Amino acid sequence: MTRTIVVGIDGSPASYAALDWAADDAARRRLGVRIVHVRGPWTAEHSLTAAGDHQTLTEQCDAMLRAAASRAQQRRPGLEVTTALGVGAVAERLKHEARSADTVALGSRGLGRVSGQVLGSVGPALTGQLSCPLVIVHEPAQQPYGEVVAGFDGSADAEAALEYALEQAQARDARLRVLYGLQAPVQTPHPVGYGPIPNGITEQEIEQRLTTWRQKYPEVEMVVSVLAGNPVTVLARASRQADLVVVGSRGLGGFASAVLGSVSRGILRRARCPVAVIRRPDRTS
Repeated sequence: MTRTIVVGIDGSPASYAALDWAADDAARRRLGVRIVHVRGPWTAEHSLTAAGDHQTLTEQCDAMLRAAASRAQQRRPGLEVTTALGVGAVAERLKHEARSADTVALGSRGLGRVSGQVLGSVGPALTGQLSCPLVIVHEPAQQPYGEVVAGFDGSADAEAALEYALEQAQARDARLRVLYGLQAPVQTPHPVGYGPIPNGITEQEIEQRLTTWRQKYPEVEMVVSVLAGNPVTVLARASRQADLVVVGSRGLGGFASAVLGSVSRGILRRARCPVAVIRRPDRTS
């Protein structure tokens, strides 16, 4: 059975941007797309305010899914597309779908309410909760820059993020920039660049960590950038000229003295390109 990218839609522009991203990524990596819409269990089939509209809510949802499937197939002819209409809590349904998915993709903003669920809040709520990568798409695809950015702090989740970033860079024939943000520790007497950084790692140490990955992905150009500044700010700046930013959902407790889990949530809000949040496969919580 073809592995799929699950994409949640609600009719909003952001959800269709996520659908376009999923279609493009599936075509690059030879996957299928599964389009999911979730309606609330207590939502009435017949709207009291939609005068002259004789469609039931189920019929409207089915029509949305058919249109979304057509959009994906027109964008990427030959793409394998399936659809699913769920009833219940959006986050719980997506967690269920994620069990057999390659990736889950969501738009960063919904229509406000999706059959009783705020889709825009679902993405951050699912960060670190899925067994597969979670990709949040902020806006329609732009001209590709040919670069994938991976935030790195040496943790197990960051290693998993690095592997996903390499897969993406290889599929896109893009360069991978491994980014480490140096943030001055609280109450340190030494400004950044003029004293020791507790829990930090050097560029040379990062390069040593990357040796195995370079051997595994010899066709992917990898560059290392160690930059001073708040990790979210550093990653957000890099996202302006990147096709994708990839981060781990949980760090060592120090992404250059900042919690990487908080970095992933911060970059979800500020990135200018899609963001993938990765949890290592063997993590149970």
